[in-house]
Amino acid sequence: MRKIAFGYSDRCNIRCAHCVAADDTPHNRKMDLVEAKEIIRNMAGAHVSGISFTAGEPFIYFDDLLELVNLCNKLEIYTRIVTNSSWAEDPEKAKERVSTLKQRGLSQLRLSYSRWHQHNVPSQNVLNAARACHSAGVDYFVSFVTDFSEEDDTYEQFLRENELKFFPEPVIYSGRANLFDREKIFTDYQANCCSMNPYLAPDLSMYACCDAGSHFNTTDFFLLGNLKTHSIDQLYARSENHHLYNCIRSMGISTIASFAGFKTREIVTYRKCELCKKLFDSPDTLKFLQGAVYELQQWTR
Repeated sequence: MRKIAFGYSDRCNIRCAHCVAADDTPHNRKMDLVEAKEIIRNMAGAHVSGISFTAGEPFIYFDDLLELVNLCNKLEIYTRIVTNSSWAEDPEKAKERVSTLKQRGLSQLRLSYSRWHQHNVPSQNVLNAARACHSAGVDYFVSFVTDFSEEDDTYEQFLRENELKFFPEPVIYSGRANLFDREKIFTDYQANCCSMNPYLAPDLSMYACCDAGSHFNTTDFFLLGNLKTHSIDQLYARSENHHLYNCIRSMGISTIASFAGFKTREIVTYRKCELCKKLFDSPDTLKFLQGAVYELQQWTR
């Protein structure tokens, strides 16, 4: 299945310290609406079955968002919106907005939530947005971003007390969060496979990884190309036929790190995205892996 994180705009109305989608310099870029619609039509032609509107805060351009969701619905593309819920301060207005999106064909809302988000947006907004989804018959879940510290216990308790559907999401130490101090971790040896859904940026650059891939600035390992010079089908083909990407999907980051010479006791101290950056944003390590990719593919237990 072809899915994509669609960055219609990277403008956001809040500034979260942990944001993986931004660094210290806001870009405030935005696609042209007519061009975005044409891209979505091309995506439908390339058999894209799911679009997640993300990057900045999509509700900033609510009228545009309605048109884009409506078009996806006509093209039978599943739609999700990732939002900080800043628009859900008033419960009735929140219901009105979600109902309107439901009428246009929205499939799901993903409500971002964390102690960093909630420095800017009251937790009650997230509750209002979730209740609006329930009222309108729209699927939702709360993406609870956490570093698994005790500081997050009260935030998790809020979700449990209000019986909200949520999934813990580890903070990714990239973007602004790259400056965070973090405790060393020690895990069981895990495969750390990654499905790597692509991300389309407002400047029409497409990346093979929707999380931290756009921050691999040393090697641009995950950059697939730009829609100004390539078709959406061509860029998907690059992702799907890339030998190292497929090793990430099937073998996992830990196995690749072991093949590259990382000590096992070192591998278990890295979070998945950090280990990925160690491997693929290092020119020397990347060169080695590119030269030995066929040997890597045969390197199985």
